[in-house]
Amino acid sequence: MARKKVTAPQAKAFSVHLLTASGSFLAFLSLLAASDQQWTAMFWWLGLALLVDGIDGPIARKLEVKNVLPTWSGDTLDNIIDYLTYVLIPAFALYQSGFMGAGLSFLAAAIIVVSSAVYYADTGIKTSENFFKGFPVTWNMLVFTLFVIQPGEYFSFAIVVISAVLTFAPLHFLHPVRVARLRVLNLGIFLTWCALAVVALLQDLQADSSIRLGIGLTALYLYGIGMVMQAMPQLGKKVS
Repeated sequence: MARKKVTAPQAKAFSVHLLTASGSFLAFLSLLAASDQQWTAMFWWLGLALLVDGIDGPIARKLEVKNVLPTWSGDTLDNIIDYLTYVLIPAFALYQSGFMGAGLSFLAAAIIVVSSAVYYADTGIKTSENFFKGFPVTWNMLVFTLFVIQPGEYFSFAIVVISAVLTFAPLHFLHPVRVARLRVLNLGIFLTWCALAVVALLQDLQADSSIRLGIGLTALYLYGIGMVMQAMPQLGKKVS
């Protein structure tokens, strides 16, 4: 029996899945770096994985990948790689570094991987406005921020515990691209955080005080603005 010919739209759609799957190799490289305690290299690879995760979705929607390849689940592939890059590797970095001391680092890593696994099982994590419901397990960004600003082991552990609890809270957290309200401001602050993060990596995570302050303030804004917008539903809406 002759094989069905692969069409150009199918080839393009499958190439998007390959782009998404490349995140697994970036995760592997970041894990190798973390095992050698090369934290700057690890975060570079995680940053590239974050970039891939940011661009593959819009490309997939533009090429209508779900319709062209209905038996291949980009969402499943994305979730697998996200769990590696957003959760497992940052948790391993906390443990491997002993960032909070041996005991608390192990406990923090355990809290992260278990709470995040349960979070990924929830199929209703987005609101109608594309906010995340609960802390969206972006541990890669949170752990990076902790590594840079060095707030102390007990304060860091408290942040991990609070974030894990908020994973299951009915509170809104921002998606800086897909939430329409205040998009320009929110996306600008997210890109500012990214730019500061690049500078911190170029400084081998020994960032200047101004860079640490900037990363801390922009991270705090991104962490809390969703809850502010939830409490103020008219904030950022166009006046008719």
